[in-house]
Amino acid sequence: MRVPARPPLDSLKRSLDRRRAETGRKVRDGFIRETFMLPRQAARDKAREWFDRWPRQAYWTEIESWCERPDDVIEFTIRRLPTAD
Repeated sequence: MRVPARPPLDSLKRSLDRRRAETGRKVRDGFIRETFMLPRQAARDKAREWFDRWPRQAYWTEIESWCERPDDVIEFTIRRLPTAD
């Protein structure tokens, strides 16, 4: 009795590699993150907008990281939990 040959796995490997490359940098902790690079006042306004729209108590909204760039530009990442619709 002859055993059938294994199917080629090249296409499966390619699709897995492509999927891993697309999602490799995403953190899977349930938070929604956005990164901004804005002038200082605009960064303050954007952060205030987020905290007004998604209050810290309900959505765990917080500035995850920030740094000062040249020309008074602030780069920051803000995160929150998704809405529970």
